[in-house]
Amino acid sequence: MDIKTTPIVTQIETLTQEIHGWSPVDQLYTLFNMAYFTAGLEGDIVEIGCWCGRSTSVLGTAARLIGNTKVHCVDLFPGKHDWKRNPDGSHSLEVEIKGKTCSGYKTQTVWKEPYERDIAPLYEKHDSVLDAFRETIRKCRLEDLVIAHRGDSSLFVQSASETFRCKLAFIDGDHDYESVCCDIRNLEKFLVPGGWMCFDDAFSSYDGVSQAIRDCILDNSGFYLGQQMTRKCFVARKVNGGARSD
Repeated sequence: MDIKTTPIVTQIETLTQEIHGWSPVDQLYTLFNMAYFTAGLEGDIVEIGCWCGRSTSVLGTAARLIGNTKVHCVDLFPGKHDWKRNPDGSHSLEVEIKGKTCSGYKTQTVWKEPYERDIAPLYEKHDSVLDAFRETIRKCRLEDLVIAHRGDSSLFVQSASETFRCKLAFIDGDHDYESVCCDIRNLEKFLVPGGWMCFDDAFSSYDGVSQAIRDCILDNSGFYLGQQMTRKCFVARKVNGGARSD
């Protein structure tokens, strides 16, 4: 395959066809383009919520092409025993990391059928999601570009240096309103002028995600060019300086 002449969408389809995850190809293509066109901006890429690395593989591919860019992947990376069955039969998770209890799927839990169909089989092959993620990164030959961080966005920013900069943030962590707002606040301070913030499951079936975008992005003078790009992917750009004029 000639990388420069083979359509990127074809490369993405080939790259991700066996990687477990739920990101559709049109969203992956959008993420690639957003990352690719940050060439020339300082900083790295941050992904909040990575699962087995389906979208990470695409962001990593873009990072390799533009050069001088790392992809920081922040996830709870739960093991099988971190999942708990709720009284209604659905599933949530709790992970202890660095003395902090991090929860997932608190508001919109995972019902029994999708848990048994999509999540439980993963643990038949791997002890944890982190093992599956690392396998993906190894198969995609992205070990030199992708850095995994076990935790949430708050733990990530606590460990980040004062000089850390981000030119693209993809937020796909826990989908309740407070969690999304927290992710936005944590990463906005590191996002360089002209950088992009992207969201999964926006204006689709997760009210918490949509309301957080309205309150923290659309009503924030520090962002402009907010646009729903696919069925569930929203992007917005940080202004280059001062307040936006639109």
